[in-house]
Amino acid sequence: MPRLTRGATPAPKIDALSPRATLPGGDIRIHGERLLTTDEDLPVLTCGGTATHLISGGAQYLLARVPEGAVSGDLELNPGTPRAMSGPYLEVAGQIAEEMHPIGNPAIDQNGMIYTTFSGSRGQTVPVSLYRLDTGFCTIPLGNAIVNPSGLALDKKNQLYVSSRYNGTVYQVDEEGRAEVFAEGLGLATGLAFDPAGNLYVGDRSGTIFKIDRQRRIFVFATLEPSVAAYHLAFNPEGDLYVSGPTTTSSDAIYRIRPQGEVEVFFQGLGRPQGLAFDLHGHLLIAAAWRGRRGILRISPEREVEWAVSGSGLVGLAFARGPALILATHGGLFHVPWDTPGWLTFRS
Repeated sequence: MPRLTRGATPAPKIDALSPRATLPGGDIRIHGERLLTTDEDLPVLTCGGTATHLISGGAQYLLARVPEGAVSGDLELNPGTPRAMSGPYLEVAGQIAEEMHPIGNPAIDQNGMIYTTFSGSRGQTVPVSLYRLDTGFCTIPLGNAIVNPSGLALDKKNQLYVSSRYNGTVYQVDEEGRAEVFAEGLGLATGLAFDPAGNLYVGDRSGTIFKIDRQRRIFVFATLEPSVAAYHLAFNPEGDLYVSGPTTTSSDAIYRIRPQGEVEVFFQGLGRPQGLAFDLHGHLLIAAAWRGRRGILRISPEREVEWAVSGSGLVGLAFARGPALILATHGGLFHVPWDTPGWLTFRS
């Protein structure tokens, strides 16, 4: 280790980054030592060679915003100076589809095809309301047969199902985009999810979770508080249904519904919780705000919270091959590599 001469200023030290991935425009927190001292100008923090915007900071932390146009790369503090410090690698999500309007999770089939929507305002008819992205992220329009497509789900046979909050109908959609009514009369139908037995669950944002069995019989499975936007549904590996949906409160809940229909609060304190999904380790990932920050949260079965992705406007996510996350915002889709082991180094 080099010896410090008298009067020399120790170099800064970066200990952790939270989170390790962000959308362009997202905020990141760097934790360490001697990051900012009172006798110097604000430090320069770059990601992949692009300067970030420092929002605030101190000796042990910096809060920075990653600008539009930034790419993934190593964080560097004060590059090109005697106090330069190389930090961890930051993944910046790349956009793969734009001019969309999803309101929940994308769906990814067994061949790696990604499905998303242009949902639009209530009753709005658009030239194309359903899209498919191939494995090269080329966008393929699938027609406008469904008004206000809302939730997407795939069954074990790779059959796509789409809900419409406009007419309370769930459709089966073939590879050419032709839609056939599967079930109707489901209120303001939004989120969709299949259980391990192949039953389909539909979130009616006015307060009901419907269950549709394999004979297409419809049952009321559970009743929750109405949502001001949409219900979002996902099953955990144990077969419990998790539901999110923003309400008029500022401290929304994620609900867990047991297979017999018993409802309990799994986690509370979120702002505008949206789409959710489970990783292979049983951790819940959800698009939401928490403690003044927005992005994708990762919540363990023990309810421990970590930030997974930073960014605004997120409405959903899905796991893809790579491994990777496909992230849905109000305006399009983004792709970010997802290396689960050791991915997160700092817990908020």
